[in-house]
Amino acid sequence: MKCTASGRVIQGLAPAFALLLLGSPAAAQNPKKGGNLENITLCNGSDRASFAARINGCTAFIDSGQGTATALAIAYNNRGNAHTANGDIDRAIPDFDQSIKLDPTYAKPFNNRGAAYLRKGEYDLALKAFNEAIRLNPNYGRAFVNRAGVYLKKNEYDRAARDYDEAIRLEPNLEAAWSGRCWTRAILGSLQAALEDCNKVLQSWPNDVATYDSRGLIHLKMGQAAAAIDDFSSALRVDPKLAGALYGRGLARLKSGDKAGGDADISAARTIQAGIEDDFMRYGVRADN
Repeated sequence: MKCTASGRVIQGLAPAFALLLLGSPAAAQNPKKGGNLENITLCNGSDRASFAARINGCTAFIDSGQGTATALAIAYNNRGNAHTANGDIDRAIPDFDQSIKLDPTYAKPFNNRGAAYLRKGEYDLALKAFNEAIRLNPNYGRAFVNRAGVYLKKNEYDRAARDYDEAIRLEPNLEAAWSGRCWTRAILGSLQAALEDCNKVLQSWPNDVATYDSRGLIHLKMGQAAAAIDDFSSALRVDPKLAGALYGRGLARLKSGDKAGGDADISAARTIQAGIEDDFMRYGVRADN
């Protein structure tokens, strides 16, 4: 159903690492041709650099021969993130592998490699990577959010809910954790608690497609057709081809007596995603409910 909370993966560039990148104080004071400091800035994603510029900056630093092993691990991780953000997962994964090889205690590339595998649909490999990230850093809230995303894909909703709980405990301002828990609670049937999570997200992020989609499901399961239509419509204004929102709105329209509108939405949803009704049955919603 989602583009959304269940499909979100959280990555992030490592913190600025200029002091680590250059092999000696003399090199730090006199970087070759003055270029390495600029490459560091680009590799860190500073100044709103494009993904291509970030990749080029990391590559230039890696090729410069001036980095410590720790600095190179950060640079490979950052380049992998830029490749992922640029949609090139197959280039990202070897960068995360190299980062891990250089520093096996560094949790970020394990998380980011897991995120890449999750996007590829390789859920067992993603789960293994997230488990290792959490083992290395038990306070890594983003890794718990990402592992919850794997559990959602595997329909292990209780495990996903526990991971979202832990992520929220560790990082209370992490939007994806609240939105993901809203969605998971909606599926599990904890509707009032789910509604509270969604409302909290929308207070701070009022244009969040995932959360409107999730809240639409909650209202649909509560029998509140008009509220469900409003929420699904809000999601569709941002993403008109979100199959779950179309299907959910179609069901809500049917329940409200709008057969023509409901049938049109459901037909459009099935065109975008075959078998969408099976997803809704798994969420506890049938067309004849």
